[in-house]
Amino acid sequence: QVWPVESGGGSVQAGGSLRLTCRITGNFNSNNCMGWFRQAPGKEREGVATITRFDNIESYHDSVKGRFTVSRDEAKNTIFLQMDSLKPEDTALYYCAADTRLHPMNVNCLLTRSEFNFWGQGTQVTVSS
Repeated sequence: QVWPVESGGGSVQAGGSLRLTCRITGNFNSNNCMGWFRQAPGKEREGVATITRFDNIESYHDSVKGRFTVSRDEAKNTIFLQMDSLKPEDTALYYCAADTRLHPMNVNCLLTRSEFNFWGQGTQVTVSS
């Protein structure tokens, strides 16, 4: 069992930047999937970015490519989401997700909820125009 805890959300104007951090505690010691999802009011939760714990393979939703960067600190079981050039449509509750199942090397993690089995409580990101 693991416990993802997010931090770093807030309010920013369009064009600004924010950096989200997620610390994952618990039994998390193999090549696992880690990622960020978001859910805006009235919408489904969608995958934003994923990364593998050992071999650092990244995946992004098309809407954030070139603006968001996911990274991780393997030793600290921490992942980050650097969000630049933010837009009002990026406004959402952002969730950190982790999967305790062993993931094959050289394979990206999918941007789907079924890829993950533990979730954080979420951190709000609000972008004003």
